[in-house]
Amino acid sequence: MTIEGRQDGAERPQEKQRGPVVLRRSRLSEPTTTDQRLLDSRGPSDWVHTDPWRVLRIQAEFVEGFGALAEVPRAVTVFGSARTSREHPEYATGVELGAALAKIGCAVITGGGPGAMEAVNRGASEAGGLSIGLGIELPFEQGLNPWVDLGVNFRYFFVRKTMFIKYAQAFVCLPGGFGTMDELFEALTLVQTKKVTKFPVVLFGKAYWQGLYDWIRDSMHASGKIGDKDLALLHLTDDIDDAVGIVQEAYEAWEATH
Repeated sequence: MTIEGRQDGAERPQEKQRGPVVLRRSRLSEPTTTDQRLLDSRGPSDWVHTDPWRVLRIQAEFVEGFGALAEVPRAVTVFGSARTSREHPEYATGVELGAALAKIGCAVITGGGPGAMEAVNRGASEAGGLSIGLGIELPFEQGLNPWVDLGVNFRYFFVRKTMFIKYAQAFVCLPGGFGTMDELFEALTLVQTKKVTKFPVVLFGKAYWQGLYDWIRDSMHASGKIGDKDLALLHLTDDIDDAVGIVQEAYEAWEATH
């Protein structure tokens, strides 16, 4: 529909309404309508890559994720490297950690890939716990590991990250690369800014994480970029029982206030 007229003494430009969108001037020259483009199967298919369509895909991913995970029991999200080999001691640690978390009634949530993620999923599954994998579309083949009991694949990192956070009561970081660092600092930021309830963040593996922890303490904290409470969000350990105890203690404290 096109509209012409005057408003406040000034000539109103010709315009076309496309639902809630108003088109004027050079944007008027659309040879087809929205309905026509929807119903005409002979039209071009590049519309599936446009931003409005992406919004619907994003919405669908949130709906699918929320629906799949809504009834998950208390859970711990575990981050770690996809490059950890099955022969590496860190893989065995991941299996042990997954089993220990399952034994206290926690589901485990990982990125669903190989390496450390597979190890944690395997440990939880073999121990009879719920093993969850949240996969991501990548330019190279990855797919969900065979130890995932409940899996959801995502196109968008930010949707997947929401699921990591929303359904967890704690975060444990095994040694990992850029992806693990990204997830670690996003979790810390959300906890620091109280966007999520104060969850414990455990760095598992002193030999790997000590240097980063020292830098956070001696540079960030010492220069006043973070405070005492921020530094206290991080727990550095090499002990499975210690890591699981931190998770359990935090859950009991949360339960006492809810």
